[in-house]
Amino acid sequence: MRIPPRLALAGGAAALLSALLTGAPATAAAPAAPTPVSAPAVASVGDICYSALPSQAHDTLRLIDRGGPFPYDQDGVVFQNREGVLPQRTSGYYHEYTVVTPGSPTRGARRIVTGDGTAEDYYTADHYATFDLVDHGC
Repeated sequence: MRIPPRLALAGGAAALLSALLTGAPATAAAPAAPTPVSAPAVASVGDICYSALPSQAHDTLRLIDRGGPFPYDQDGVVFQNREGVLPQRTSGYYHEYTVVTPGSPTRGARRIVTGDGTAEDYYTADHYATFDLVDHGC
């Protein structure tokens, strides 16, 4: 997910806008330095094609689309994003679901975390250390 930087008026455009708003004559000014825009608070979010996900992640996404039933009681609970890896959102925005790990006696480390946005699904194979936004178009 990429957030576009804010656009700033530079140099002559800023002078022209100022002249139009104040009624003063426009004067050429040196181009203003662009205002720095801080990067979004995302530590490790990449992208992954749907086709590159393990088959168990496909199963989990199908269960999410159907509304369950889910194999674990914890599936569907609110994901708090305590690690701060995903973009900051209000509480309740994200929900987590287990991606079964074959041969594991526990839930394992793999999860799908969904956001309230359309097709906003994140995959993590390392228990929330990193996430990949799932691209459903490939």
